Amino acid sequence: MQDDKAGGVTIRTVKSFLSKIPSVITGADIVQWLMKSLNIEDQGEAIHLGSLIAAQGYLFPISDHVLTLKDDGTFYRFQAPYFWPSNCWEPENTDYAIYLCKRTMQNKARLELADYEAENLARLQRAFARKWEFIFMQAEAQVKIDRKKDKTERKILDSQERAFWDVHRPVSVYGVPEDSQTHSPIHSFASTTKQPAKDDLKKQITLLNIQLDRHCLKMSKVAESLVSYAEQYLEYDPLLTPQDPPNPWVSDDCTFWDMEASKELNQQRVKRWGFSFDEVLKDPAGRDQFLKFLESEFSSENLRFWSAAEDLKKRPLLEVPDKVQETWQEFLAPGAPSAINLDSHSYEITSQNVKDPGRYTFEDAQEHIYKLMKSDSYARFLRSNAYQELLQARKKGKSLTAKRLTGLMQSS
Repeated sequence: MQDDKAGGVTIRTVKSFLSKIPSVITGADIVQWLMKSLNIEDQGEAIHLGSLIAAQGYLFPISDHVLTLKDDGTFYRFQAPYFWPSNCWEPENTDYAIYLCKRTMQNKARLELADYEAENLARLQRAFARKWEFIFMQAEAQVKIDRKKDKTERKILDSQERAFWDVHRPVSVYGVPEDSQTHSPIHSFASTTKQPAKDDLKKQITLLNIQLDRHCLKMSKVAESLVSYAEQYLEYDPLLTPQDPPNPWVSDDCTFWDMEASKELNQQRVKRWGFSFDEVLKDPAGRDQFLKFLESEFSSENLRFWSAAEDLKKRPLLEVPDKVQETWQEFLAPGAPSAINLDSHSYEITSQNVKDPGRYTFEDAQEHIYKLMKSDSYARFLRSNAYQELLQARKKGKSLTAKRLTGLMQSS
């Protein structure tokens, strides 16, 4: 992919305001290369493959630390071969401590430690108190070597090193546990730096508490949730439950997939819509029924906008600008015929995105509308007479069929 002579992705330097961004590629370039070079017809599959490559650390975005691939103008950079996971080396916590120390010494706004990194540094400092002076000296030596390099080269290496640690020490992973035996005085750069203000410490503690509440779950609760999920979807798994028509994975009969793709309703299918809002959206028949319900409430524009934003993500690049304008004029422009209700923040972001159209122009607006339908319209849809009648009708039809089969078996 990096070899220009062999038809790789073109790496270029992009001009930005008062500066240049060296050695970058766009997400759209990567997706197009994957589709062309690997003969991938499905664009979603190419994006998924690119995201897997990014998650492993072979390429990374330069604007944030989310290791996924977007099919738009987002700038990416290739990782240096030294940091490739194929080299099969797992970094130690001492390496991470040296890296964080080095970041604090470089004193640049773009290299300032994030909250979770500052917390990691404090933990590592306590854990390695006895050899912290050695770690500090290693960091100093590396900084001196880096300062001798070309500014552009140094900028690229900084981003590659940070991307490496985004893979091996992501946000949800903290440093090493504290060593209860390390009570000796700590000789480090921390004592020479300015101590954080009381308000800053309170904000940091609040942020860490939020992260703990978000990520820490009891194993019993997790196991209970997984078991409940497995039991709920057991009858829908053709590998575990005998299906009629037969399992398409172990037979040549594709009738099961044809039924899933069709709009013909059965009791199993209607029942599944009640599991989650996503089940309604991914089922063509479910979307049709939900659209009819929204039309009865005069709010069908929400689902139509969501569908238009989904369709935009799958469009060829040449069609994207026209589709963006068409969607904007129908749902968001002043005096739009099917205006949707957006909050000011999402509307402002979307207005800016429309000026530089891409497949993810309406991402924020789509997420807002999705949450609105999920929290409001979906609950009313499940309680509606239309859904309940569908559910009861399918149950009744199934019970009549079962009675007829039982009668036939008894008579024979």
